[in-house]
Amino acid sequence: MSIAPIVTAGQLEGLIGDVVVCDVRWYLDGSSGHDAYLRGHIPGAVFVDMDTQLAADPAEGGGRHPLPSPEAFAESLRSLGIGLDDTVVAYDDSGGVSAGRFIWMLRVLGQPAALLDGGLLSWSGPLETEPNVPDPVDSPVRPWSDTSFVEAEDLGGAGLLLDARSPERYRGDSEPMDSRAGHVPGALNAPWAQNMSDGCFRPVDDLATHYLDLGVSDAADVVVYCGSGVSACHDLLAMEHAGLGRGRLYVGSWSQWSATDRPAATGPEPG
Repeated sequence: MSIAPIVTAGQLEGLIGDVVVCDVRWYLDGSSGHDAYLRGHIPGAVFVDMDTQLAADPAEGGGRHPLPSPEAFAESLRSLGIGLDDTVVAYDDSGGVSAGRFIWMLRVLGQPAALLDGGLLSWSGPLETEPNVPDPVDSPVRPWSDTSFVEAEDLGGAGLLLDARSPERYRGDSEPMDSRAGHVPGALNAPWAQNMSDGCFRPVDDLATHYLDLGVSDAADVVVYCGSGVSACHDLLAMEHAGLGRGRLYVGSWSQWSATDRPAATGPEPG
């Protein structure tokens, strides 16, 4: 099944039974996404854990959410009941900022996957509280594409570098998570929240104009980062949704960059 990167709740209703629905709730303050799942989730949804299934253990110099190895991710998909030919629709309750990471990872592997626009709040159907434990399935090991991810030392070759964090963190006014405040010199601020309007993605034409104003004409020339490689995926999916193509992710993001002696810029300008 071919599927667009973003689907509506109405579209999901027509796909129930033909797709694997995944609940990827995760909270920066440490609250339990699994507890939220047990309080109520879309019927049939399986819970996906950000820290154990969508990231490797943080290693020295690797940032807070490094990519899992291809072998570890294949094992996670196996345990989630997601086979090679399955289509996935994922959601959260925070605008897609955590579920977007999962969808991005699947799409760069060539797996059909989409983010539910508006997340759980857009779902008007019934919820269930019983956990769904799928039967494991075969899921082959697939290597991460070199054309979809970049390392810190490669950022100088990016045609355009975007920072998906809030303006306050980009400017260096505050830094609640990482060792230094500021941004990677040369990066433009493209807060993921600016992709949204009233809890859903802005219309495609608005998104295209938003990114064109930032200088994006072809996302293949764009690298996006954030705090730890999670919310940056929201920008990447938004650009693909807007018809601008597929950009690249700097997974280590600011959590990796700021932990080194690499230069940092502050203030509203790229630097």
